[in-house]
Amino acid sequence: MSYHFLLDLAIILMSTKLLGIITKRFHMPQVVGALFAGLLLGPAVLNILKETEFIKQMSELGVIALMFTAGLETDMVEMKKSGKAATIIAILGVLVPLIGGFLIATVFNKDGELATPVVLQNIFIGVILTATSVSITVETLKELGKLSGKVGNAILGAAIIDDILGIIALTIITSLADTSVNITWVLTKIVLFFVFAGLVGILFYKFFKSWTMRDDEDRRRYVIVAFVFCLLLAYIAEEFFGVADITGAFIGGLIISNTIKRDYIERRFETMSYLLLSPIFFASIGLAVELESMSLHLILFSIALLLIAVITKIIGCGLGAKLCGYANKEALQIGTGMISRGEVALIVATKGAAVGLLSTELFAPIVIMVVATTILTPIFLKLVFKSELTDSTLSKRASAKVA
Repeated sequence: MSYHFLLDLAIILMSTKLLGIITKRFHMPQVVGALFAGLLLGPAVLNILKETEFIKQMSELGVIALMFTAGLETDMVEMKKSGKAATIIAILGVLVPLIGGFLIATVFNKDGELATPVVLQNIFIGVILTATSVSITVETLKELGKLSGKVGNAILGAAIIDDILGIIALTIITSLADTSVNITWVLTKIVLFFVFAGLVGILFYKFFKSWTMRDDEDRRRYVIVAFVFCLLLAYIAEEFFGVADITGAFIGGLIISNTIKRDYIERRFETMSYLLLSPIFFASIGLAVELESMSLHLILFSIALLLIAVITKIIGCGLGAKLCGYANKEALQIGTGMISRGEVALIVATKGAAVGLLSTELFAPIVIMVVATTILTPIFLKLVFKSELTDSTLSKRASAKVA
């Protein structure tokens, strides 16, 4: 048995914290430093660390814990209010990037080397751009103190719906390339999952609420049961219904968010996430980058793809927010919060490559786009929330002087 993973963990935890402190000195979210740590230590730069199976699994656990915590912190009243808006934001946040990705792919991918028709390959690149990885946004909004507000809830709601629409789009395009995929069955499983989650959620909520009404001294058992429930929902979502595990984890957090032990459970999860799981997850994104030598054509495609990825999410989601009555600044914040593609886009790209929808040479530009949007999202979020953060700081200082 190799114990090298202990050294890997030590390096990841120390480097993500150190670079997090450095980025904080420059008034940027610490998550940016953690992302750079993985990129710096990984194969793309220093090649000190590689993405092992252990790191992959721990990072998956990290994003599950992160989304469960996001569910715990969600204001259900505000979430219900933003339900219609979140749906419209998600729909436009999928359609605009899909069209933009297809158009830019049409310019750069004309002579497909794969057996599948070029038009399907180009549509698939558009499908990759529809993905949203809200985990980076969640961590950044938590750090900025904006997660449970009107904008934060709209982003969370839209991201969940976005995931479902992304699964549908992926299913349709892969079914055209792989006849073994049954669209009707996939869509049925998605509906069945939410029916299942609703029924199980009601039963678990009643049990957990009545059980936690007792004022036990040993409350740690509540945290364990809550985490078990989160893991089971995440597993069932992915394994039996084909829905992203983070969706199951988020729903688990939502269910427990209305119980009296929510704050206690949230504090315990914050400690575990900060100490171990989150640093591994953020570093793993950078560790996954392995860039081979690229031609000028691929470099230009990478730049164009990145620009389209950023612009189409801001326009699509921002337009959806405007149609639902959000102010210009709020629409920009929502659009910015949906930019990150993260691990979701990589999973979509991998599945498409397996059925002949994405060539090997085009995988590198996809990776560049994913990593760049993941790093840029927290930076852009800090900028679009800057005025509110400044006002909040001035207000606190004024209150302190009065006191």
